[in-house]
Amino acid sequence: MNIQIAGHAGFCFGVKRATQAVEGRLKEENGESIYTLGKLIHNDGYNRYLYEKGVKEISPSDLRDIEKRAELGEKITVVIRAHGERAETVRRLEELSRRLDNFTLLDCTCPYVKKVRRIARENSGDGKFFILIGAKDHPEVCGIMSCVEGDGAVIADSKELDVWLRDEKNIEKTAKKQVALAAQTTQNIKEWKKSLEKIKKVYTNALIFDTICNVTEERQTEAASLAAKTDIMIVIGSKSSSNTAKLYEICSEQCGQTYLIESAADAKALCSVLRIPQGKTISVTAGASTPLSVIQEVEHTMSEQITENFEEMLDASMKTLNPGDVVVGVITSISQNEIHVDLGAKTTGVIVHEKLTDDSSAKLDELFKVGDEIKAKVVKVSDVDGIATLDKTRVDSDSNWQSIVDANENGEILEGKIVDAVKGGVIASVNSVRIFIPASLTGLARGSSNEDLQALVGTVQRFKVIEIKGERKRALGSIRAVLREERKAAEKAFWEQVEVGQIYEGPVKSLTNYGAFVDLGSGVDGMVHLSELSWRRIRHPSEVVNVGDVIKVFVKGVDKEKKRISLGYKTEETDPWFIFNNKYSLGDTATVKIVSLMQFGAFAEVVPGADGLIHISQIANRKIASPGEVLHVGDEVQAKIVGIDDENRKISLSIRALLEEENGESSAEAEDKESASDAPAVFSTDNPEAYADFGAEEE
Repeated sequence: MNIQIAGHAGFCFGVKRATQAVEGRLKEENGESIYTLGKLIHNDGYNRYLYEKGVKEISPSDLRDIEKRAELGEKITVVIRAHGERAETVRRLEELSRRLDNFTLLDCTCPYVKKVRRIARENSGDGKFFILIGAKDHPEVCGIMSCVEGDGAVIADSKELDVWLRDEKNIEKTAKKQVALAAQTTQNIKEWKKSLEKIKKVYTNALIFDTICNVTEERQTEAASLAAKTDIMIVIGSKSSSNTAKLYEICSEQCGQTYLIESAADAKALCSVLRIPQGKTISVTAGASTPLSVIQEVEHTMSEQITENFEEMLDASMKTLNPGDVVVGVITSISQNEIHVDLGAKTTGVIVHEKLTDDSSAKLDELFKVGDEIKAKVVKVSDVDGIATLDKTRVDSDSNWQSIVDANENGEILEGKIVDAVKGGVIASVNSVRIFIPASLTGLARGSSNEDLQALVGTVQRFKVIEIKGERKRALGSIRAVLREERKAAEKAFWEQVEVGQIYEGPVKSLTNYGAFVDLGSGVDGMVHLSELSWRRIRHPSEVVNVGDVIKVFVKGVDKEKKRISLGYKTEETDPWFIFNNKYSLGDTATVKIVSLMQFGAFAEVVPGADGLIHISQIANRKIASPGEVLHVGDEVQAKIVGIDDENRKISLSIRALLEEENGESSAEAEDKESASDAPAVFSTDNPEAYADFGAEEE
């Protein structure tokens, strides 16, 4: 058994500098009170050691009290840890140090961190924009960003940077500014390089400052190399430590069995669970806040524990398994289709995907982790192959059955994934308990095909358990029962709040001779009467809408007692005469379309739904026998609007007026011709009596 310790594990330069400075003050024993702003390092064991020596932890909010004590004569030293502090806090401490003789400021900010603070200060302000790649809430990052003047941004990693760069507001905000980029000193090198590539594509003139601590870089590079060559990788450090977390991420990418621990006690517990056999290679690295003593304790504990477990594991390996046994083991490896489990026996447990979860699309490495304990039932044992086939879903189903029984008794709504379509229905899975839902209770229409049932597979559905067969552990479910309850609740809520004037949007469900029915949602329909569908007279709703069309309607009337709603569809904005008046005025020229020819003139569409008459005398600048000599249905021509009758909605048009203007004919000549045959006013052809009126007038 070989345990290898990384050369760059443990205290970094900045942390070592801070701890030595504080320990040096303690050795002086000059009766001073020592306070650290926050935890000196991310290591609870070392911090406890300092507290036992009399060092106290404070926050910036405590400085007023500390100041009062110093003013009363107490000898005080305040320590700024390696991460640094916010700029305003540092300025306040420096002022106290200058003013009070018995107040000492011990600034242990790491020189690498101070460098980033200076870069942030010098590369922000007018015409500049500073970006820091780091953890937004980390003390180091908070301190650095407090030095920024004006605009700046903290971005966690390359993925978050992607999102930030796609936001047009950010691009607009930085368009005319000099962008500068730096990194938190403990940033993941790989993430930093990815971020650089993305920044350079958008900001070609960006100032790049590589501020990752070289010790951090060496530590991460060495850890990745060790992890790639070892069976088990151990990372020692606090879970709250940024650099330790990044070490764990880097090692996990290289070694499937990577574990983060904080102490020798954690190492002992891990060895007990994993039962690491001799012959395995183990590598150890540690975060920048981990003391050498802790690293040595972990190494000693693991060596001792593995040796003690060896004989015990040898005895356990002789243990036999039988089909039907329920066993507990530790996951040792995970692939796409199965996991392997150490059962502490001579056989290795194997659980295939479908015996781990009913979700065929689930990724096993997202559901399970190496080192997790897992309980399963033995299905088959092969002493020849040394493999025991296991089934986790059977154990889950047995343990979760009672929750299904309770849901049936309480009328509880369950949520489960449809995992299969079978003859006559579908199977839903809830915590590995399979529940049959008949086709008639799926909420699908009667007579639905097997393809319709197959379409439900993979979806998550809400349903009720309506029948239990306890002796066989069988359950019957109903999606329709939930849909019915939800529909009733939604319908009740609709009728409670619906009022005249409210606007809805919904599909046309059906058409009748007298109107169209529109689905307003919540299982409620309303009717748009024929007269409310269009400003022109129509014979049938299909002239305006079709079944399936989604239209916007407003409530005209509500009868809550009879559950009836009358709707309006046409609005002032859709009124052809309103549209015409907003588009044209008297004397305007319009492109019109000839829609019909009469003996006395031609009707032309000015806007959809509003037609005007070009009297025969206004079609040409010469006398013609009939409109058909010049015009044809479908022609588009230019005509001048020479008359508008708002009261009767009539429009008079003239082609002749434009021809005369083009030929420069005098107004007197035009008037002589006009008097020869006066053109009557014309109104919109949505009035069916229009043609009869014009015929009588012409006669």
